[in-house]
Amino acid sequence: MTLFKRQWFVLVSAVSAAVSVVLFPLEVFSASPNSVGGGVQQMNILQAIVLGFVQGMTEFLPISSTAHLKVVPVALGWGDPGVAFTAIIQLGSIAAVLWYFWGDLTRIIKGATRAIALKDYADYDLRLSLGIILGTIPIVFFGLLIKKLIPDFDSSPIRSLGAIAVASIVMSLLLGVGEKLGKRERDFEHLTMQDGLLMGLAQALALIPGVSRSGSTLTSGLFMGLQRETAARFSFLLGIPAITLAGLVELKDVFAEGIADGAALPLIVGVISAAIFSYMAIAGLLSFLKTQSTWVFIWYRLVFGIAILGAISAGILQNS
Repeated sequence: MTLFKRQWFVLVSAVSAAVSVVLFPLEVFSASPNSVGGGVQQMNILQAIVLGFVQGMTEFLPISSTAHLKVVPVALGWGDPGVAFTAIIQLGSIAAVLWYFWGDLTRIIKGATRAIALKDYADYDLRLSLGIILGTIPIVFFGLLIKKLIPDFDSSPIRSLGAIAVASIVMSLLLGVGEKLGKRERDFEHLTMQDGLLMGLAQALALIPGVSRSGSTLTSGLFMGLQRETAARFSFLLGIPAITLAGLVELKDVFAEGIADGAALPLIVGVISAAIFSYMAIAGLLSFLKTQSTWVFIWYRLVFGIAILGAISAGILQNS
């Protein structure tokens, strides 16, 4: 019965992705001329708290924080909060993951430093550190490449709701296949530098809105034979440099352009809200994956993507 359900899921996901592109090509890949690009948009404290909640609860779940930060405020009639706001409140998520994994991080850094001093290049902590560094290179490289080749990427149709919906459907399919085929044999103590690089390449896919950094890395981890909790834990550690760099770059740009009157306080509130709810999401997901599969997220992403396309087709949502 379980096998039948999973086969049915793969069939529905594949058909949904194909139908989405075939039936709604204009809606999916053509953004509205009213779409909003970068910058910190004006908002009140309540909106900042809500968006911090959305960021915190979705950054580390495999459902795409970028997608939800775009869809939720648009659905509520608030408009796109802007790429800069989205990136800056991610600093709250970074604070949360540093807080949660502080013991692991200090152990890894101390171990790697000691290994370098002793020239023990086979040390596990050193190899894990190098794996995180190698895994960060792809998203930095492709991120810089996109900024160089597509200066208006933040305002491009790839950030439209339709494109996000298709990405969500496709990633639900891939996560479903990973859940079905993954052997889940290796734990955290059996990670390699190669795991870091491969998961880093998967992380780079998150530059496409709707893919989900957590979703792409968790999916790749399952394909690589990692246990669910191990894949999620390593995904969190791998995300620290990438999310921090993205947030700091946007923060620098915001300060360079100047912050509008009344925008600073909501921004701070959003960061704090994101930190609190991110910590809750990290603890909850790791506990959940010790005993449960990722199917609840797979089905959620599938329904999420189909619902967005349906709302766009019905004219309920504008494809901005």
